[in-house]
Amino acid sequence: MSLTRIASKIFLPRQKDLDRHNYEAELLQHKVLMRLVKKAADTEYGRSHDFANIHCYEDFVARVPPNSYEELKGFIDRMRRGEKNVLWPGRTHWYAKSSGTTNDKSKFIPVTRDGLHDTHYAGPFDTVAFYLKNNPQSKLFDGRALILGGSHAPNYNLPGSLVGDLSAILIENMNPLANLMRVPRKQTALLADFEVKRDQIAREAMGRNVTNLSGVPSWMLSVLNRVLELTGKEHLNEVWPNLEAFFHGGVAFTPYREQYERIITNPRMHYMETYNASEGFFGMQNDPADKAMLLMLDYGVFYEFQEMDNPTLQGPAPIVPLWGVEPGKNYAMLISNSCGLWRYTIGDTVRFTQKNPYKFVISGRTKSFINAFGEELIVDNAEQGLAYACHETGAQVSEYTAAPVFMDGNAKCRHQWLIEFAQTPGDVQQFARLLDERLQQLNSDYEAKRYKSITLQPLEIIVAYPGLFNDWLKQNGKLGGQHKIPRLSNERHVIEELIVLNREHPAERTE
Repeated sequence: MSLTRIASKIFLPRQKDLDRHNYEAELLQHKVLMRLVKKAADTEYGRSHDFANIHCYEDFVARVPPNSYEELKGFIDRMRRGEKNVLWPGRTHWYAKSSGTTNDKSKFIPVTRDGLHDTHYAGPFDTVAFYLKNNPQSKLFDGRALILGGSHAPNYNLPGSLVGDLSAILIENMNPLANLMRVPRKQTALLADFEVKRDQIAREAMGRNVTNLSGVPSWMLSVLNRVLELTGKEHLNEVWPNLEAFFHGGVAFTPYREQYERIITNPRMHYMETYNASEGFFGMQNDPADKAMLLMLDYGVFYEFQEMDNPTLQGPAPIVPLWGVEPGKNYAMLISNSCGLWRYTIGDTVRFTQKNPYKFVISGRTKSFINAFGEELIVDNAEQGLAYACHETGAQVSEYTAAPVFMDGNAKCRHQWLIEFAQTPGDVQQFARLLDERLQQLNSDYEAKRYKSITLQPLEIIVAYPGLFNDWLKQNGKLGGQHKIPRLSNERHVIEELIVLNREHPAERTE
């Protein structure tokens, strides 16, 4: 008998329980909120915000303010130094390192033991539950899962306390039995040098019966291309004939789909999106015919939402619980969770496509950004990087925009900057190098993707003619008022139009 058929029985009770998302959303979320505040009532944060007297959502709102990372950073820093019962009961040993804020190169998100089990591991379990329900003929467990992970390092040299990528934390704490069903070996998965790791993963995996993949599309594509190089094959189904699924998340899959379909020609291949962040596992694509994801409501996460695009409101939009959202609107997402984050703005925006069940798509970020490859570059990084390059070269920047150039067949990619200079640097390549180096100093995720130029190549600068940005705004009827060209964009529509206009300018044609 197929091992998958046996394992599928484990998921049957949960598959039935998940139906509650269709008609008990408010009840599920209320139970989560009460469980969270009750558990944390005797922590420092719980006592100072009177968690003991919170009995409903309205009580919670009246006592707890919305928080950014800056508001919680002091508490988290103390937790990282070994203090216990600060934001969550006990001492927290794990911290997921992600890209920084305006004030810091990196953020350190607490990952408690409760958060690991009621959220971060609950999500992958439910992902498989939905997949098996949708694909009853699956042989997922009859082979190995190729799962990519990051690395971790000591935290303040406290015994047993570590910081690193969330994926590394999950692999480090994974049930030993689960490790029997995956490749590469744990030691390989946690290597810090991705150039070495990529080659070793490919060598360990290419001789196995891999049936499914899990990871960020950009990093996974790099590994898969290495497998093809080593085996001399053109398509992955020649290496792994039973490959049937890719569970992906972290960055948008659209730019990569064509490349995956080029190297995986098996018509039975399935792609399933998940929404797994350092702060928690929030959703998954439960219906292969629907690109929207189901919001997971019974984990250790309570959700709130703030409307982002209502120009009629004076001041910040009100924050509402899940049952207060309306489909079609963009909302910034706030979470309270079993890792000690309280009414925390995670920086993502979502748009609901329906209610009961609550399904959504990720619509962007609360700030202009580039996150095509997991680099999470924000405008503040860009502004500081440009200021540094200008200072060093005597240049002056009047306008700019930047966007990703997505991976080619060799898994190469870069950022492309279109810059209108008020004072052009004597050496544009030197300016580009200084900007690139400064961005790596400011943003640890960008630094990681630029490491040895394995995934992210050096950035490219295109010099704009004077007045290009105003010409584009005028051409699109947006000159003046509040209309602006995005400083950073995760897609190429705007920059492509600007590049065409720049190329067609008479000064450009005569040079």
